[in-house]
Amino acid sequence: MLSFEMNDRKIKTQYLARDEIGLGLTGFGVFFSFLGIIFFFDKGLIAMGNILFFSGVALTIGLKSSLQFFSKRSNFKGTISFGVGFFLVIIGWPILGMILEAYGFVVLFSGFWPTLAVFLQKIPILGWIFQQPYIRSFFDRYRGKRVPV
Repeated sequence: MLSFEMNDRKIKTQYLARDEIGLGLTGFGVFFSFLGIIFFFDKGLIAMGNILFFSGVALTIGLKSSLQFFSKRSNFKGTISFGVGFFLVIIGWPILGMILEAYGFVVLFSGFWPTLAVFLQKIPILGWIFQQPYIRSFFDRYRGKRVPV
C-alpha cells in the first residue's frame, strides 16, 4: 500500500534537496559561463551558463523570493542590464553581452558583498590576506550599505 502522509522529516528533506539542486545548478552555471569565456566567448556555453545560474538562484531562494528580488525598485537597473546582456549573448554579441551582464551582476548582488567579505576574512589559510589593514579598510567601507533580500 502506498503512503502519502507528510511529516516534518519528509518536508525538510524535500527543501534540502531543492536547495542542493539549486546550488548545483548555480555552480554549473558559473562553470559553463567560465568555459564560454575560455573558449573565446562561445555564445552557446555562455547562454547555457546564464540559464543554469538563473534557475539555480530561483531554486535556492525560491520562486517567489527571486521574483521579489529581481523586481525590487533598487535592483531594477541591475535586472534590466543583466536581461539585456543575456539577450545580446543569445543574438550573437557575447562580449558586449557579458560586459552588461557583469555590470548587472555587480549591481544586483552588491548587497551580498559585506557577507562575502566576512566569509573571506574567516578562511583559515587565506584569511590573513583579507585581514591586512588596506584590504580590511576597503571591505569595511562597503559593509552594511543595504540588505539584499
